[in-house]
Amino acid sequence: MSALLTLEEAQRRLLALAPETGTAPVDIHPRITGNRYLARDMVALRTQPAADLSAMDGYAIAPGRGPWRRVGESRAGAPFGGALEPGQCVRISTGAHMPPGSESVLIQENAQVDGDMVTASELPAPGRHVRKAGFDFRQGDCILARGTACTPATLALAVAAGHANLPLVEPPRIAVLDSGDELVPPGQPCGTHQIPASNGVMLGAMLHPLVGAVEALGPVADDRAALAAALKRAEDSHILVTSGGASVGDHDLIQQALKDWGATIAFWKVAIKPGKPLMVATREASWGRQVILGLPGNPVSSFVTAFLFALPLVRAAMGDASPLPRAVTMRAAEPLPAVGKRREFLRAVSNGGEVRLAGSQDSSALGALAAADCLIDRPAGSPAVSIGEPVCVFALGNG
Repeated sequence: MSALLTLEEAQRRLLALAPETGTAPVDIHPRITGNRYLARDMVALRTQPAADLSAMDGYAIAPGRGPWRRVGESRAGAPFGGALEPGQCVRISTGAHMPPGSESVLIQENAQVDGDMVTASELPAPGRHVRKAGFDFRQGDCILARGTACTPATLALAVAAGHANLPLVEPPRIAVLDSGDELVPPGQPCGTHQIPASNGVMLGAMLHPLVGAVEALGPVADDRAALAAALKRAEDSHILVTSGGASVGDHDLIQQALKDWGATIAFWKVAIKPGKPLMVATREASWGRQVILGLPGNPVSSFVTAFLFALPLVRAAMGDASPLPRAVTMRAAEPLPAVGKRREFLRAVSNGGEVRLAGSQDSSALGALAAADCLIDRPAGSPAVSIGEPVCVFALGNG
């Protein structure tokens, strides 16, 4: 039997398969902030600032120690019409053009004014309080790299650089299929041999903030004909996320159903806990490559693998240049045991830089998962951790 893949290797292989969804120019407006990403590098169409500007309210002064005679005013949008001669100054406001012949800005707090004459209680150094032309960016500079997220700041930068629209990667179409004979649709009566189908709702809720609509295909019984019908409905999806049935037991039919559908298994099983029976497959559609991500059926395993694999895959398909979750360091608020051969992700609660377990670490314990706001990352073979020792943590802000 082949060795289990490490988390990093499995993520690398998965992200390399991210489907291409196309690009489109989108007019810049506030609603595109969030989960849209640039399809290509963008260059500045203009220089910012286009001229030397004042960074403070005060007086633009000619070189020298003064006094200076005030000969006019420069306001934002209404520059002084001439050039300064030695011994002259103009009243200037923040963001206004520095007139030719001026050297620095004497801020109003350091200016002593007597009629039209201005003297300095504290002389500014040459160039002081001046925003030089092009200090932010110049025409032709690369201002935003491919894969940059649309944020309020990046939108402002694009507009300042002269752009009215952005080349954005189109969101992928996503379907979620949860399967199992024991599953009952939400709200339906359950026998003692049945459970409510919570995974489809959970996965859809995790993916919805990224792409909006997510097509729900389940719950589906462990039946080859039912699975084939559900997969038929997923033929237009860029990414299909399944939950349950990805193993190779007598009643685990997803792998065979996918093969019957024309999919090829890319890899299977990752050395993590929970989430070992993760499966990745691909299928060639008329419009390109589909990616199928098979998650375990236990709800906590499904959540953790969705966090580590499904969300990064969707971000990568959307053009995100850094799709993987980022860890931070916190202090353990309680002892943690040594780790075995598989990397563990413990459901936990953080508070003031400290972190403690949220409750039961069983892969079916939804109560502890709902209480958790983070995952503690415990590498394989890690020794026991004492109170106060550092641990790596992933915040669970839906990915």
